[in-house]
Amino acid sequence: MARFSAALMWLLALAGGAQAGPWGQSGIASIYNEGRHTASGERFSPMLLTAAHRTLPFGSRVLVRHGVWGVVVRINDRGPWKARRIIDLTPEAARQLHLAGLGSVSIELLH
Repeated sequence: MARFSAALMWLLALAGGAQAGPWGQSGIASIYNEGRHTASGERFSPMLLTAAHRTLPFGSRVLVRHGVWGVVVRINDRGPWKARRIIDLTPEAARQLHLAGLGSVSIELLH
């Protein structure tokens, strides 16, 4: 079921008019599950498909790929604050990517 869900999210993002732009990044992703509120003021929920990024505007949607898995997340927080990490994912986003702990990912900004 998780395999179907991740593939469906990826296909819906691409088929629904959202297109990957020229902006992309590759690096290490981590999972975070802390804090009551995000930097955008939203209440943190580990079950949402959201993420923290240092510079992307709040509300940006990015396609995160880990191996053959992909998931679309919305940026609503700042971070990660550890060197060489490019994105912090909620536990649900990490679960859909089959990511346990740290993992190598690529991210693409969707328009």
